[in-house]
Amino acid sequence: MPETWDYTLYIPNDPRAVTVCRRTLRLILTLHGLIGLVDTAELLAAELVSNAVRHTKGPAALRVRRTPEGVVWIGAWDTDPAPPDPPLPLEEVGESEDGRGLGLVSACAQVWGWQPSARFGDRGKYVWCELLAA
Repeated sequence: MPETWDYTLYIPNDPRAVTVCRRTLRLILTLHGLIGLVDTAELLAAELVSNAVRHTKGPAALRVRRTPEGVVWIGAWDTDPAPPDPPLPLEEVGESEDGRGLGLVSACAQVWGWQPSARFGDRGKYVWCELLAA
């Protein structure tokens, strides 16, 4: 059975938090021997966290955990309880920076979704994805 763990990084509503989350995630995965997932996981976490920071006004959080089945779960929590807009196919987005985040998540993760969740005493949601650890 794989080692399980669970980390949560609470962040302010600040675009610089995306870089903090990427670097923290890289460190977590490297220290747990999952270096092969780092590049994809960093991309996915950056998209999820940047959406949380860009589209809401409150605090946010990055949560990363490894399940007993060996799946790495990455989620970004934000203070907007509304579901995210459905992802656009990447070929429709083109070179535009807007609208590509969940398209990248959908293309790179095994599965993704969202769920209502409360943190900091605020209602909100997690937008999450899963990566299989080889």
